[in-house]
Amino acid sequence: MTPQIIEIGSWQLAFSLVFVLLAGAASLVWHLGLGRTLLVGTLRTFAQLALMGYALVFIFRLESAALTLGVFGAMILAALQIVHGRVRERQVTLLWPMFGAMLISYAVVTVVVTGVIVGAKPWWKPQYFIPIAGMIIGNSMSALAISLDRLFADLRSQRDLVEMHLCLGADAREASQDIVRGAIRAGMIPSINAMMGVGIVFLPGMMTGQILSGVNPLAAIRYQIVVMVMLVGSTALSTVAVVLLARHRCFGPGDRLLLRAG
Repeated sequence: MTPQIIEIGSWQLAFSLVFVLLAGAASLVWHLGLGRTLLVGTLRTFAQLALMGYALVFIFRLESAALTLGVFGAMILAALQIVHGRVRERQVTLLWPMFGAMLISYAVVTVVVTGVIVGAKPWWKPQYFIPIAGMIIGNSMSALAISLDRLFADLRSQRDLVEMHLCLGADAREASQDIVRGAIRAGMIPSINAMMGVGIVFLPGMMTGQILSGVNPLAAIRYQIVVMVMLVGSTALSTVAVVLLARHRCFGPGDRLLLRAG
């Protein structure tokens, strides 16, 4: 017997806004000043997801490799702008090197998952490639922002210590090794913590969505396991690559630390 999918109608979707109203009421009562942000966020959620829904229907029907990879590149560019905006570092130019590192690391993981593990034919099949790439980029994007923010903050706060190591004969890599290690660790911890709690503390979005759409829970679990391990791997690859690039650009000729104290 084919499971029946319960679709959400327009009025049900509208009724779900009661949760936003609850958040707005909390902001009003506690004078949080989040009313405008909640309104803009809600409008953007509806608009962006509606546009993406229609776009995905078109992309899935067309099944064009060029279009699929173009969407992939656009997603990375959008993530790059978000990370760059969150970190707000102006003394170190990192935009395009970071794009290259993100592109390579995300592409490697996404192609391996879709083409080898899932076995999609062809490997760029948009039904699999775009959602998987979206999960990888979205998860790693937050990790990159955390790692870079930690790296720049620690290089500034520990500037005297770094320069002392440099004066004692250490190179830039040796002088900043502990700081780099801490930045990478900070970015990877959330993904590892998610692995610890998955299935016990919470059911992830992909698995929940598949179960709600009628997929056998055991099949959904297999997909979710793949998703969890791929997120850890992609986070590790992208975080290490970007943090090392950022560290390299924080030092000038003669291993001079370029970042000024905050």
